[in-house]
Amino acid sequence: MLRAMASEIHMPDPVCLIENRDKTFFVNQEALQLLSGIHQPVVVVAIVGLYRTGKSYLMNKLAGTNSGFSLGSTVQANTKGIWMWCVPYPGRPDQTLVLLDTEGLGDVEKRDLQNDSWIFALAVLLSSTLVYNSMGTIDQNAMDQLHYVTELTERIKSKSSPTENSGALEDSAEYVRFFPTFIWAVRDFSLQLVLNGQPCTDDEYLENALKLKEVNSHEDQVFNLPCECIRLFFPTRKCFTFDRPTNGKNLHRLEEMEESELEAEFVQQVRQFCHHVYETSNPKTIPGGHVVNGRLLANLVETYVGTIRSGGVPCMENAVQSLAESENSAAVLEATGRYVELMDQKLKLPTETLQELLGIHAKCEDEALQVFMACAFKDDQQQFQVELMRALAQKKEAYCCQNELESSKRCKALLKRLSQELEDRINKAFYSRPGGYQDYLNDLKTATERYHQESGKGVMAEAELEQFFKDQEAVGRAILQSDIALTEKEKEAEDARARAEAAEREKEIQRKQQAELEQKLEDQKRSHEANIQHLKEKLEKDREKLLEEQNKMLESKLREEKALLDAGFQKDADKLKEQIDQLRKENEKIRKTSWVSTILCAASVTLSLVLPGPVGKGAKAAIRYLKFW
Repeated sequence: MLRAMASEIHMPDPVCLIENRDKTFFVNQEALQLLSGIHQPVVVVAIVGLYRTGKSYLMNKLAGTNSGFSLGSTVQANTKGIWMWCVPYPGRPDQTLVLLDTEGLGDVEKRDLQNDSWIFALAVLLSSTLVYNSMGTIDQNAMDQLHYVTELTERIKSKSSPTENSGALEDSAEYVRFFPTFIWAVRDFSLQLVLNGQPCTDDEYLENALKLKEVNSHEDQVFNLPCECIRLFFPTRKCFTFDRPTNGKNLHRLEEMEESELEAEFVQQVRQFCHHVYETSNPKTIPGGHVVNGRLLANLVETYVGTIRSGGVPCMENAVQSLAESENSAAVLEATGRYVELMDQKLKLPTETLQELLGIHAKCEDEALQVFMACAFKDDQQQFQVELMRALAQKKEAYCCQNELESSKRCKALLKRLSQELEDRINKAFYSRPGGYQDYLNDLKTATERYHQESGKGVMAEAELEQFFKDQEAVGRAILQSDIALTEKEKEAEDARARAEAAEREKEIQRKQQAELEQKLEDQKRSHEANIQHLKEKLEKDREKLLEEQNKMLESKLREEKALLDAGFQKDADKLKEQIDQLRKENEKIRKTSWVSTILCAASVTLSLVLPGPVGKGAKAAIRYLKFW
């Protein structure tokens, strides 16, 4: 049985994540269930490339083994659909490595280029590191085979409503927000790494191959397009060249062979490749910088495959919005559950004072808010934060009611025990004699004093004692009136004293209730301020992530602008400069303090609506004022 936990992954073998049957994609529910159980951030490494090029071997090495993903040893493509293997991340115990081995592209038996394009697009959408595996050299033929990259804008939309006059390359900066880093793995490489008579690195070899040609013909345009797409869509890229692992006769035994049986240079190259992937791969994120865990990745898989099956084109903006709604709802439930768990651990009912309960509530609420803020994203109107505030307020009131109920039960039981002798004497008419009323008062006083001495009565101690006195009023008055040792005047004076004492006790109860109401209102204000503070901290972090994304886009554009200028494409460089200027303006706007302050101001009003009393009324008045203007 496959299962996953936040700290431990139990997945002995890969499983099919997305099946490809009869040119239709299906999601494997077992794989989704496994993913959904992974609460850690996931680093997703996917490999794509032509069939029979050794993709699975590299994936197995990343998993730390020789076998797992099926290598196959015939001329037929072995992997169908997309297979997944979740393994502990080497050196990162707080993250999970998700390896995706994809169906080989260009299978002559399949003969379905559209199907291949969707496989490539899904690998791009799901991964944080994308490995493109090819054979031989990076030449015109290799570029022609990589036509899938030029079709990405037909298979993936960044926004649900593209800007007017936007095109594939004009919108490339948006794709940079969520596209993976790119590694080109060139297998069975037999050339000398030399450029212009000088030794060069693998990366220099790749960058030279991606240089744009001056456009003098249609062929030049065709050559430039995949190069330009790779440069724009994948600004972070790396290249690895691999020697042939062994002679041709032994290739079918690659899965069984020890490293000592392989070419030493190949073994070293694979180690360097794995080390680079481990060291540089980042957790999967979606626009806005929100880190993806297993549950989110499972939702993405379902969303994308569902869209493709319905004949649509996956849209990142729509996917993120859909994810935000489901994830934020889950965040509310998780945060509420954490609050209840902590309250049940820390709260011992009944508490002596309301303030004691509110103090415990404040700490538990704060931790629940941390849980929510860590999971929630794109809650732009604070809809889900308001939902959480309401849920926690209701839970708090439930605990307050339960606290009062437990206190009442304890106090009533205590009063019954302490007044048992008094009740017995009343039932036996012990006080129906001259001087009986004073004896009755003395016994009542003794029971009251013993009640006050008992601890652990809780917040309803005075209220229940007052109710006890009220229950005794009729009996006491009857005993008073029947006591022939007292004159009528004395009886009237005693009755007035008893009424005055009752009135004073009632006032004291009301004063205490008013004080508790004020404590609750103060706690609501504290809760509101805590929510705003947590939101402020989250907004600051979100701003940092957004600026990081924006800077990544800007650096990509600047790099490409230089490449265009170096290649003599002045007009294209001028178009790019307009986009660069716009990005810089957006960055400046995001950096301003008012960016956060404006959101916080609106959020403060929204969150205040949850509060009853004067705080909430003030917020509603502010909303009416804002609407008027």
